[in-house]
Amino acid sequence: MGIELVLYLLLGLAVGTLSGLIGIGGGVLITPALVYWFGFSQHHAQGTTLALLVPPIGLLGAWTYFQKGYVDLKVAAIICVGFLFGALIGATFSVDLPEQLLRRVFGAAMIALGLHMIFHA
Repeated sequence: MGIELVLYLLLGLAVGTLSGLIGIGGGVLITPALVYWFGFSQHHAQGTTLALLVPPIGLLGAWTYFQKGYVDLKVAAIICVGFLFGALIGATFSVDLPEQLLRRVFGAAMIALGLHMIFHA
């Protein structure tokens, strides 16, 4: 799993950083990344994302996906490690950004994600 392990960790770090920076939910970014960059099915991506966000919010949802075989616990754990540190990095930068800039960064992230979902579905 060598290079994939590093890529999953980098995904967690990047999304954790964005989450800490603009407060966006990790699942909004991790799920599409697992589908488009790692070739996961939508179900597998959603189940795996819920598993890494388990404590405690996604527990029942993750369990439902897990029972159907749609959760990769190893991938969820690796991304979670990156996300943990990424969130700290993003939050560290975010607290010093002006409110207006932070709103614009958040809005741009949402627009980019929305356009990607619309035109690459």
